[in-house]
Amino acid sequence: MDPIAYGPHRDQVADLYLPAADGPVPLVVVLHGGFWRAEFDRAHAQPEARALATLGYAVANLEYRRVGAGGGWPTTFDDVARALDLLPGLIEDTRAGRIDPDRILYLGHSAGGHLALWAAARHRLPSESAWRTESAPRVAGVVALAPAANLVDAYHRGNGNGAVAELLGGGPQEFPERYAATDPSALDTTDIPTVVVHGDRDQRLPIEMARAYCAKSGAELVELPSIGHFELIDPVSTAWPFVVRSLRRCLD
Repeated sequence: MDPIAYGPHRDQVADLYLPAADGPVPLVVVLHGGFWRAEFDRAHAQPEARALATLGYAVANLEYRRVGAGGGWPTTFDDVARALDLLPGLIEDTRAGRIDPDRILYLGHSAGGHLALWAAARHRLPSESAWRTESAPRVAGVVALAPAANLVDAYHRGNGNGAVAELLGGGPQEFPERYAATDPSALDTTDIPTVVVHGDRDQRLPIEMARAYCAKSGAELVELPSIGHFELIDPVSTAWPFVVRSLRRCLD
């Protein structure tokens, strides 16, 4: 594991895991979950990062500022945008030739799934958004695991005991512009290969949210029967092969 800083703050860092094989390999940027709160950090995603490295991927396990430790609106989004813009170049600077810039994938779980979907759609953000890019990111695909794909819906459902309101400072009636700039469900159809994997026993973020998002955006939905929220990031679970298969499908 090799920490790579993408900014001066202690949380502006990613842990890089490299496979044993030499030569350029796909890079998976992992965005961990935890309802955007500081009590959950990138250690939450270490098992999946290590498992993916053993499968031949380079893996950047990304940290970002979170609610309760300087994160929330707008700094969480500042960090994710900055990291995804800079990390491929920073890795190339220190590990020349180890990653293939044409095979970069975003993999996010729960809140991290929301951030992965959002990051892949930054070219669709409102024109006044500081995070908007002129073109789609150079990414081969996105795999979102049980994502918070609709922030307005998650706010009204109270998912995470008010986590969305903590992230954005309030509800959609108070801050409609914040929701417009951060909610994947408000950003039209996806033009990057996108797979959403969700278990039908998820008690933290309901599968109905994933169904609605995929129906609207055109993303592929993989529904896993008898699977809850956390099995998706457990490399020894029966859900894990579907996660790996989804990543590979984005590269086909």
